[in-house]
Amino acid sequence: MSRRLPAAGTAILALLAVAACAPADSNDEASASSSSSASSCTPADLDTLTASTLTIGTDKPAYEPWFQDDDPSNGKGFESAVAYAVAHQLGYTDDQVKWETVIFTAAVQPGKKSFDFDINQFSINDERKQAVDFSSGYYDVTQAVVALKGNKAASATGLAGLKDLKLGAQVGTTSYNAIKTVIDPSQTPAVFDDNDKAKLALNNGQIDGLVVDLPTALYLASAELDDGVVVGQLPATSDTPEQFGLVLGKNSSLTSCVSQAVDTLRENGTLDKIETQWLTESAGAPELK
Repeated sequence: MSRRLPAAGTAILALLAVAACAPADSNDEASASSSSSASSCTPADLDTLTASTLTIGTDKPAYEPWFQDDDPSNGKGFESAVAYAVAHQLGYTDDQVKWETVIFTAAVQPGKKSFDFDINQFSINDERKQAVDFSSGYYDVTQAVVALKGNKAASATGLAGLKDLKLGAQVGTTSYNAIKTVIDPSQTPAVFDDNDKAKLALNNGQIDGLVVDLPTALYLASAELDDGVVVGQLPATSDTPEQFGLVLGKNSSLTSCVSQAVDTLRENGTLDKIETQWLTESAGAPELK
């Protein structure tokens, strides 16, 4: 799934969890569609909803660190920056980009779309690919441990330091799987219906650490938890990471061009730069070994 942050406080976490702790979807490779493609990947040839305009969907509110100030059009935040980088790669100027508010669930349902592509932390998985196209993945999801300053998990410098602690995650998520497969703790992990409940358990000392994906971890530590800290990132659990992809209508003629644009941005290092700037791998989240 993907994650999104409700209005404030607990609600924010609930939605965040939906996207941040992507449920244990199968980790699929980017699914550049085999659908027909435009004769060239330029605005003149792309069959967009509006000629010479690229319509990009996302939900509202649009939360950090994916967007800033609830304004996808300002180019700030990871996904806003990615969206504009893709648009520029396809030949569109900022003035040729139009944003459309699209409810998360509506974006991945079958049917006609009100966007050319949608960006909203959509994990690529086989089930969704039955209804929509995905671009190549633009973000490889990693898991991270969140703790409170001064508790046992906060001082861990490696996986060994977490092994005997009580950890928790949202039920049925890749975060939970990461606890089991990467940390292999001596205590049974706690599971929660959503990250809101997990955050409460962390605050109450019922768990020592909470595992969520890195962007969510950064958000929780900085905005949702008093004295929250990101302990570090967990190593990948497979060679095929869970990825976020851009969503397009099923068999869209744009899919191959959008995937090509994403692939180019990955190859030339643009995605890495955007990730570093907006998702702060440099913000004190070392890999735990």
